[in-house]
Amino acid sequence: MSLQASDPSGDEPEAFERLPEAAVLCAAPAPVDVAEAAGLLKQHYGLAGTLTALGGERDANFLLQPGGGAPCMLKVSHPVESAVVADFQTQALLHLAATAPDLPVQRVLPALSGEFAVVETVIGNTPRVVRLFSYLDGLPLPKAPPTAGRAAHMGTLLARLDAALAGLTHAAGGLPLPWDLQRGLGTRSLLAHVDDPARRALAQAALDHFGSDALPVLRTLPRQPIHNDFNPSNLLVDPRAPERLVGILDFGDMVVAPRVVDLAVAASYQLDAQAPAESIAAFAGAYHAVTPLSTQERTLLPILVATRLAMVVAISGWRAAREPANAAYLLRNNGASWARLTALADLPAGALDDALRHACP
Repeated sequence: MSLQASDPSGDEPEAFERLPEAAVLCAAPAPVDVAEAAGLLKQHYGLAGTLTALGGERDANFLLQPGGGAPCMLKVSHPVESAVVADFQTQALLHLAATAPDLPVQRVLPALSGEFAVVETVIGNTPRVVRLFSYLDGLPLPKAPPTAGRAAHMGTLLARLDAALAGLTHAAGGLPLPWDLQRGLGTRSLLAHVDDPARRALAQAALDHFGSDALPVLRTLPRQPIHNDFNPSNLLVDPRAPERLVGILDFGDMVVAPRVVDLAVAASYQLDAQAPAESIAAFAGAYHAVTPLSTQERTLLPILVATRLAMVVAISGWRAAREPANAAYLLRNNGASWARLTALADLPAGALDDALRHACP
């Protein structure tokens, strides 16, 4: 099935919490111990060495340092995640390796069978996708010191990534994935978990603006696979030259959408609440210099950035209400998202549009 065959943005959006894939976000942990991981590596890849558990919100990840050769990363997907969604990510990385080998993304390594993914049931008797990736070494961007020009480098890199992904097709493109901005109206019901009436109204206004002024236009734009989570936590920099990005991680939130959605998601993390128009325009300008934005895309961008921020606070608030013991972690970025959403709402009418017009002529 072509990715472009399914339109996820109908007039009556399905409520977010009823999406089957939303269960992934609130599923109980499904850990894999080091001994089990070692067995999988030996059985399917013929590899052994020192294994270290790595962090991961849903998947079980391990760093393998073999006796000889380069380190690599074993990933065992969460049992709630479907094999077709995992394959979307796998095929994206294989596509990038073939069409844009200079982009700093992980490589998928084949199993002894020659396959790039193995569906395994020995862990908990539930099918889980097992894959092995090359390991990207670098400093997580949030830990790096601020540098001039890095935001522009990020915008350039995102534009190159979107251009490279444009030729990929996959059956998962028609699935209702939870972080799809095109389905943002479905998160309206989650705002019931926002206690502050002013904040709730702010997020509601952003979603209403999206529904009335952006969604009808968004439906007319060409769609393609996008990374959909180009945020600092998924980027690595060279510790010796922290202005240079050396890694793009985590394709786990990929969706099919107009490319401006990818730009909006990334720009929402680049937005400086003290200078919202300038910071978004600078990032978009770097993207535009590589892959020029149409007038329609440029006009949609401010609304889509606000929509993404509204989705972040809505989804995280809902998850925190469901998982109160983990609320502090789930709400750790909410303060910044509310500040950014407020800064956008407080801009004089047309200020961001003018800044984008100047940055993206």
